[in-house]
Amino acid sequence: MGLLDVMAKIAEYMPTTEKPKVKVGLYERMFWTLIALVIYIFMSNIPLYGIEFRGPEQFLLVQIVFAAHAGTLMELGIGPIVTAGLIMQILVGAKMIDLDLTDPDDRKKFTSAQKTFAVVLAAIQSSLYSIACRYWTLTGPNPIIHCTAPVINRVLVSTQLFLATYIIILLDEMIQKGWGLGSGISLFILAGVATTIMWNLLSPVEYGGAPVGFIPYALSALREGAGLSSFLIRPGGRDLLGLIITFVVILILVYLDSMNVSIPITSPRFGSIKSRIPLKFLYVSNIPVLFIGILYADILVFASIFRGYLGGYIPKQVVDILAKYDETGHRLVGGIAYYLSPPNGLIATLQEPVHAIIYSLATIGLAVLFGLMWVEVSGLNAESQAEELIKSGMEIPGVRRNPTILSKMLEKYITPLTILSSIIVALIAILADVLSAYGSGIGLLLAVGIVQQYYMILAYERTLEAYPLLRKLIGE
Repeated sequence: MGLLDVMAKIAEYMPTTEKPKVKVGLYERMFWTLIALVIYIFMSNIPLYGIEFRGPEQFLLVQIVFAAHAGTLMELGIGPIVTAGLIMQILVGAKMIDLDLTDPDDRKKFTSAQKTFAVVLAAIQSSLYSIACRYWTLTGPNPIIHCTAPVINRVLVSTQLFLATYIIILLDEMIQKGWGLGSGISLFILAGVATTIMWNLLSPVEYGGAPVGFIPYALSALREGAGLSSFLIRPGGRDLLGLIITFVVILILVYLDSMNVSIPITSPRFGSIKSRIPLKFLYVSNIPVLFIGILYADILVFASIFRGYLGGYIPKQVVDILAKYDETGHRLVGGIAYYLSPPNGLIATLQEPVHAIIYSLATIGLAVLFGLMWVEVSGLNAESQAEELIKSGMEIPGVRRNPTILSKMLEKYITPLTILSSIIVALIAILADVLSAYGSGIGLLLAVGIVQQYYMILAYERTLEAYPLLRKLIGE
């Protein structure tokens, strides 16, 4: 029995959510989805018991991608879940784990092992947050012995973080197993992005003598007689340009998602009826950007943890390779984490062009890599599509019904589409960050994709409820 089998076996002994015995109705699924969202929001606003302060300011990317909230039960958010998923997907894509995710048994084993891995990551991360003295005062260089918090407080905080993350795992399982709509991960990311956008737009809280939210800031500036230029581009805050770019990015994504590339096919079974197979222009959707966001957010999180935990044991120069901070200990000014963090607006991009260039090149390169990997892992590659075509009795005119020949023909479309769509979504995310879009570039891409998924799910479910005969025809 291999390690993957052991991890899958361990998951069988964990508390879990059972699948419904009969298909749950649409309105009941909407109800349970709402309940999961309310529980998540509730935990996002409950501060951890036993801490002195909320800890370091959380990076925006971490807050959005991990749906995390500093100093609350949702400090870890969905981080362990999506990190475990990313690592497992990479291992499968690199053939280091021999699994066929289109096979139901292999898929079940993969999901169970991923759950165990997520629980292990949650235990490690929650422990490190307490060990690093994240929420208390340090009286010396060693966070283990120079932390003002008693041991019982640190154990209590670690336990709270772990149990809250496990509840999120159960909520995600509940939704995905048929009690809700979509997935818990998507739901919580969407809630996090929406919260960030509303905060950027409406927050009256002042920082640096001015309101954080654009609308309160604009009203305040107009009352003082300031001109349009004062809030068109605003250093260190959300501005009118960012609001315009937010709407432009949303419209561009909706338009690109509706574009297709059509491949002509015929069906000998039905008198050689000619038809077309539409391939989405954004073939990989927002998956590369999601993986990039998870990777970058993990680097930022662990850079912060290692800085506190390893600072007393490893020379500062070594720790700074991962992340270097300014004299206040909060703002990144160098290291791997710094160059992989998004640019903070147009002015910051002009002031730090090297940062923006390295971030852009890394994001585009990783987007192409993750896009190609996802196509292979998810069964969207040319070989899998060719087999599906042949099984359905379809064929491309002028091409023999041979899987090898057919896959080479399809690869002329699929590979360029994969690379091109990966580059396009990466460029949209980069430009949105450079121009201060609300919710960040990665956040907007994820939010728009999730909203479209929910729209399609609701449209599908409503159609089945309106036409019961259709439900019988498709076997539901």
